[in-house]
Amino acid sequence: MNNKYNMTTKQNILFAKRNLVDSIYKSAKLEGISVTFPETQSIIDGKNVSHLRIDELVTINNLKNAWKMLLTSVENIKFDYNYLCSLNSLIGNTLVESPGNLRYGEVKIGGTNYIPSIPTKEKISKIIQIQEKDNISITEKALTIMCKLMKVQPFFDGNKRTSMLFANSIMIKNGKGIISIPDEKREQFGELLIKYYEDDNCLEELKEWLYENSIEGIVYHNITQTNEAEDEDDLEQ
Repeated sequence: MNNKYNMTTKQNILFAKRNLVDSIYKSAKLEGISVTFPETQSIIDGKNVSHLRIDELVTINNLKNAWKMLLTSVENIKFDYNYLCSLNSLIGNTLVESPGNLRYGEVKIGGTNYIPSIPTKEKISKIIQIQEKDNISITEKALTIMCKLMKVQPFFDGNKRTSMLFANSIMIKNGKGIISIPDEKREQFGELLIKYYEDDNCLEELKEWLYENSIEGIVYHNITQTNEAEDEDDLEQ
């Protein structure tokens, strides 16, 4: 599995900023939130959308805050257990008890009888260490870590969002694009994810699908050319 894109970190950050609303919109839809793209933009701009529940509005705003942290600090982030927990702390803020802390009880997943075991720091850290392997591409490392974290379910809530943001941090820092599940293909993703939950042998099928359908980026003919002025995109909304 080769890398699809080879941008500089700065170019990838700019690309992610330009697609911020789209990424948050797709993540919200993946969570079953009935929101449109324009409504997502309105929420990010600090406006209310009357037909959404309070927890749905909070979910979207929490995604905005987690993305903001990622994009403003990705060049200096250490992709470790503590960073994973910090992402979940932002994603689960005011939505669950003790966000950012490993779950200590069972969770059930809709559509499957699979029940993940209680996670440990050691098990999570071992998954994260996949990024240290030398024989696979950055893109494959990010996708593998994302899928394995989703299956382990480290936290009581927000595991898909947290896992995807962690993987995107690796992708962006290394200039390999961003991972985002198209809304029209979220059912396919859900079916493949459940197959993987129930059978470890389905991991490669899931990764291949993600590689073909969920990675976005820009091919630069000269990766040294970057518009410095665009680096000041406003994330302070």
